[in-house]
Amino acid sequence: MLEITDLAVTNVKDYLSQNNITNSAVRVSLMSGGCSGPSLSLSLDDAKDSDLSVAKDGISFVIDKGLSTTCGAVKVDFAESTGGCGCSGGGFTITCENPLPGARKGGCGGSCSSGCC
Repeated sequence: MLEITDLAVTNVKDYLSQNNITNSAVRVSLMSGGCSGPSLSLSLDDAKDSDLSVAKDGISFVIDKGLSTTCGAVKVDFAESTGGCGCSGGGFTITCENPLPGARKGGCGGSCSSGCC
């Protein structure tokens, strides 16, 4: 399952509009490495046959079906302010129901545990 919040859609639409981008899907994908192990990220891409796709307010969000199965329910949101982990101005957060393979808690001394980094 792929859940997209209204605030995430609004911010994606703003980004696409500001950059004159059309006809791209927003992909949730696995990004390797880092001190806390793998994490989920967003990128612009074309939808593939192996994707689970969700359209919301004219924006298509996709995730590979295999990754969706591994993660369980995935939620894409936008935090207006990310607080104390060194990020400012807000940003997208992606959470999943199941732990990512190889993920470690507190790999950065806990500074990135909120998902904002």
